[in-house]
Amino acid sequence: MTLGDVIVRAFYKTGAYIAELIERQEENGRALVKIRAVVKHPTQGDLHNPKMTNVPLFHQRKALAEFEKTWVPLSSLKGYEGDVPNYRESLIHALDEQMTKLEKEPSEWAQLSLKKLQECKKEYGIS
Repeated sequence: MTLGDVIVRAFYKTGAYIAELIERQEENGRALVKIRAVVKHPTQGDLHNPKMTNVPLFHQRKALAEFEKTWVPLSSLKGYEGDVPNYRESLIHALDEQMTKLEKEPSEWAQLSLKKLQECKKEYGIS
């Protein structure tokens, strides 16, 4: 089994992904992964001031793209068993799941997050 054959669950910032493990750097405590599917869409807004809207910049955070490679902390890797879902279907599911949760929350942060996710949806080409 080669590194590219190892499938993991990787966490990057506030998103979670199913990815191929490409490279491990034990000495640097990081791993290079190639994204295959989205488990959890990234949270919108300022990571340093969660759930706050009175911030200098309320960030739009997109999911990592299919086959995008990124470095993640080794501590963020978890084993993954099972079939790897289709990227687009997983993205739609993760996005819909997050939007459904936000629609139930009456806060200003939730409403602004929904607006940012609608923008993401358009940019992803999802109707």
